[in-house]
Amino acid sequence: MLATLLVSAAAVAPAAAFSSYSPATLIDLSPVAGQNRDVYGFADWAASCGVQTSEGVQLTSYDGVDYFPATNADVPAGSPVVYCPSDLILSSSKAAQEFGASLSECEGKLTAAGLQDKLPLFRLFFKIIAEYEKGDQSPWYPWLNSLPREYYNGASMTHECFDCLPPYAGYCAMAERTDLLNFQKAVGRAAPRSAAPFSPEIINDSDVLTWAYNVAQTRSFEVNGERIIAPMMDMFNHGAMAEVEIQFDGNDCYAYSSVDVPAGSPLRISYGDPTDPTPLFARYGFLDESAEGTFCKLMDMLTEMEELGYSFSNLLFYKNGEISPEVFDVVLYHIIKQTDPNTANEFYTAVMNGDEATKAQCHEQWWIYTKEKLQNHVNKLLSDLDKWSQKASSYDLNTHPRVPLILQHNAFVKETFLQVKTNLDSM
Repeated sequence: MLATLLVSAAAVAPAAAFSSYSPATLIDLSPVAGQNRDVYGFADWAASCGVQTSEGVQLTSYDGVDYFPATNADVPAGSPVVYCPSDLILSSSKAAQEFGASLSECEGKLTAAGLQDKLPLFRLFFKIIAEYEKGDQSPWYPWLNSLPREYYNGASMTHECFDCLPPYAGYCAMAERTDLLNFQKAVGRAAPRSAAPFSPEIINDSDVLTWAYNVAQTRSFEVNGERIIAPMMDMFNHGAMAEVEIQFDGNDCYAYSSVDVPAGSPLRISYGDPTDPTPLFARYGFLDESAEGTFCKLMDMLTEMEELGYSFSNLLFYKNGEISPEVFDVVLYHIIKQTDPNTANEFYTAVMNGDEATKAQCHEQWWIYTKEKLQNHVNKLLSDLDKWSQKASSYDLNTHPRVPLILQHNAFVKETFLQVKTNLDSM
């Protein structure tokens, strides 16, 4: 039982295991090297450093590319499944203490740009660069050497990729790309001097900086404003119906089963809102096809969405063709703001006060215009999706390896919109 092993975790000497790697050799970040990730070497190292797993839990892969924890034994709900000791955990607060003034000077560039909320992630980014530069002299080398080399998220996309995405996917992916570029500037890439304690070769290597960003972004989780990476915990994949929850007590990390998990099952956590796959696609570089639907892509109505107090996750088209009520609210509000300001004010007040009767009356009065606006939107996006996917299909996969994922995403959106079109046309 893991619960028993936890009592003896202090007896493990992480520092001893940390000292076994020399001389320095940098990790090969080429895609070819990524096909030979030393995952099982990492697992042995993690165990020697105090990481513990319950009986039956082990790293598994279906394709030799993606590795994740799974169990070959039944796991009752509430059971501990993985433990990671404090010495192995990378955190934004530890990075701030370790790098001090040099980190603070770099952070000043982000703060001046109004990006204070990005500082915890930037600190992990900084730490990953530092450990990469140490090569196999880094205490975390076995973990770093087990990680993917190639990523498919927004930060890794090219301008050609963005040209093939629906507007909301492009918006989310570009946000990731912009964060990466801001982080690169903050450490001094292409600048005459840098406060960062890294060699000029590292600072000006966009491949290294992009990889470090992706490691920090895709393998960390947030706890009370702090960013944490706990080796082995970072191997959990996403699941809309997660089997595991992670807890951090300020020192150590624990993963517990949240449901009864039968033998032969993967162990997954939730990376975020499961109702729309696009934000996860942009941040992590995979498509969750179990999602219920997708954002309706009304990017020209963001002002109305915000004024009514809605978010992207409220305005959904569902795979079964249903449309969330908030979509109709936003479209109607957009129309009447331009044509009938008095009714728009009345409708706005009704939404704010939860006055469903007044809302229903407005919707009935303006329904023909709302329906037409939505039909035009759906038809145009379906036409655009075909153009975007056709363009993506023309790319060389050797230079644009993210094309298959982009096509998969666009196909998901298209199928959802086709179902919505059928529903709208029958109304």
